[in-house]
Amino acid sequence: MKNNKDRYWDCLDQAMEASHSGRIEEALAWLEEALKANPEGAEAHNGRGEILWDEGRVEESLHEFERAIAADSKFGTAHLNRIEMLVEEVGEFESALEACDDLLAGLPELPRLDRPFQAELCYLKAKSLFYRDDLEGAVFLIRRAIKSGGEQPTYSAFEGHVLFEMGAYPEARRVLERAAASEPDSPHIVYSLGLVLERIALASGEESSAEVVEAAGQAAGLAFERANALDPLQFPLPVSVSAEFFEGVIGEAVDNLPRSIREYVANVPILIEDFPAFDLVVGERLSPQLLGLFVGVPRTQAAATEQVPDLDRILLFKGNLEKICRDREELIEQVQITVRHEIGHYLGLDENDLERLGLA
Repeated sequence: MKNNKDRYWDCLDQAMEASHSGRIEEALAWLEEALKANPEGAEAHNGRGEILWDEGRVEESLHEFERAIAADSKFGTAHLNRIEMLVEEVGEFESALEACDDLLAGLPELPRLDRPFQAELCYLKAKSLFYRDDLEGAVFLIRRAIKSGGEQPTYSAFEGHVLFEMGAYPEARRVLERAAASEPDSPHIVYSLGLVLERIALASGEESSAEVVEAAGQAAGLAFERANALDPLQFPLPVSVSAEFFEGVIGEAVDNLPRSIREYVANVPILIEDFPAFDLVVGERLSPQLLGLFVGVPRTQAAATEQVPDLDRILLFKGNLEKICRDREELIEQVQITVRHEIGHYLGLDENDLERLGLA
């Protein structure tokens, strides 16, 4: 009869085979058997965490990663999984940063800080800073990750995306083209490159020939089509509607507001632009993928300012709204949400208020 150690590893092998074949319940059952053979098996707890994560069972998954770390504090994979979950699923960026710093300190009871592990920690720390709107810090750390772990497509893609969000379009293009050359079938990389090429085409309109602008625009379109072919669910082709149709959707969104709100916003124009202007992205540090923006002074602060009320306005970015929608019906719904969101800002509501009202 096999001893518990052999039984443990046999069960892990069976669980891995079942998981790779899509037999999730069977994989979880084998991991339960593994834990009967070794209740403190870090690998089994980590395996359960990864499967539960894929199944969307976030709290259970995080608990399993923490149990894996408790069983073996040197188990680097469980540490990385836990931090990534804190960043991507739970939004506990401060906790993620603290965990990264602890591991980067290289304490003897923690995983050995080899170059690949250090690179992953820098990458996860960069993502945490990105979500906290520290774009410069994110760029610095992702470049540290590349220095430690080499120019992997995942790292380069993230660097390119951060540079895009900063409005550094030519630099983002160079980084993403290198990433696409290494991993041409990554829909995320291809789509990100399309976004950058699109903005470069628009930005070069005043200083380049029509042929150059058209070529950049065509390259962007091809990138979007390629990303859609690789992953149609994640990267739908942009919806394209006429200016007249879009204006009609905005008018309908305003008409659907309660009368009392319509009276408040009657003199606030809603203007349409394709994308946020470069000075908004760089000067005001706004995302180039922004859907809408209220510019002016909220009504709750109007009495305390000397700004002329006529300067209040709402901007809707047609190109960005079209990109996130799969069809006209979805576009109509998203315009309704965005109009209400920006009117909420005009009325003095902050992001927490808007989220509570379902308008975030």
